[in-house]
Amino acid sequence: MVHMFDVEKIRADFPILGREVNGKRLAYLDNGATSQKPRQVIDSIVRYYSEHNANVHRGVHKLSEEATFSYEEARRKVAEFINCSEEEIVFVKNASEALNLVMYSYGMANVSPGDRVSISMMEHHSNFVPWQALAKRRKAKLEFVDIGGDGELVGLEGVSGSKIVSLSHASNMLGTINPVDEICRVAHEGGGIAVIDASQSVPHMPVDVKKMDCDFFAFTGHKMLAPTGIGVLYGKKELLEKMEPFLFGGDMIVEVKKEGCRWNEVPYKFEAGTPNIEGAVGLGAAVDYLNGIGMEEIRKHEVELLSYALGKLRDEVTIYGPLDAEKRTGLISFNVPGVHPHDVATILDEDGIAIRSGHHCAQPLHDRLGLESSARASFYLYNTKEEVDRLVEGIKKVKRVFA
Repeated sequence: MVHMFDVEKIRADFPILGREVNGKRLAYLDNGATSQKPRQVIDSIVRYYSEHNANVHRGVHKLSEEATFSYEEARRKVAEFINCSEEEIVFVKNASEALNLVMYSYGMANVSPGDRVSISMMEHHSNFVPWQALAKRRKAKLEFVDIGGDGELVGLEGVSGSKIVSLSHASNMLGTINPVDEICRVAHEGGGIAVIDASQSVPHMPVDVKKMDCDFFAFTGHKMLAPTGIGVLYGKKELLEKMEPFLFGGDMIVEVKKEGCRWNEVPYKFEAGTPNIEGAVGLGAAVDYLNGIGMEEIRKHEVELLSYALGKLRDEVTIYGPLDAEKRTGLISFNVPGVHPHDVATILDEDGIAIRSGHHCAQPLHDRLGLESSARASFYLYNTKEEVDRLVEGIKKVKRVFA
């Protein structure tokens, strides 16, 4: 696969990648948990605090106007990035809050006793626990889409008739990319709505919520080069307008009287209090950075890297999820036979290689696979084949240690 992608030039934008850990050059392979930040994002936050710091929407002085412009410009950039209107972008602190917002503001009002709510066995806890709580509170039936031996969803047609279908675009453990267009179609044909957890897809591939026709779409900034504490909920405007607010306080109201109050228009109705302004500014800068490279190019790079890694690791470890790189995002969850994943991660860290170990906030999926935990190496636009080689050599070292 040949494409224009200068990974060394990209790496130069990330100050932390020049670090050494335990005397070895850092190989950061924990991008599924959080990504590193380019200098352009860091500089945007410093510039905001150095030159424009003020509260948004509430002041007529110059700094407030500049802060408001930067905050709303970030909303515009995000809307364009996923192809929707600015009114349909609600800033939250992360995907977990976005999904909780949908559960409380939409689910509690629209799900009745006996209704069905569908999720899958591969969901992150953030897209599992809220619906479990909703089903309990509303006396609804929580149903689960199963997975096959290849790590792909099976029996999707079974979600038809569910009031809410909430599934991940891509699994944070298996890497599986799910057929979101089909998920949304089946949900709508059965009279329900489709909620998509896109935390593991938006950073890695082009997305289009209008083409997908999802009703809600949640993702987080810190996995896509932006700061922590900023996330996004996309919701169809007609649904957001009907929903009650999730949080109450400043800026989400137009008028407050002793007798009651009137809510602000969407999306501000869902943004109570002073928002994470610098987080939004950083997210806008991250979107600019990703657009400058091109999401198609990032996806090509990750598929190439993933294909290389799968080929190298296949004979060394037990890999979970599809073995076809085109069917998964750039992460590989695995186990070294006879070695606990924490031990794998600890030995790799001695050589400056950062991976994840545990259940990756996907305990029901691990239970389904008969596992207590797994190790996970997750790649992004700045990772290289040389780092994959270091990972493979590190795993061979693990096997020697525990031989």
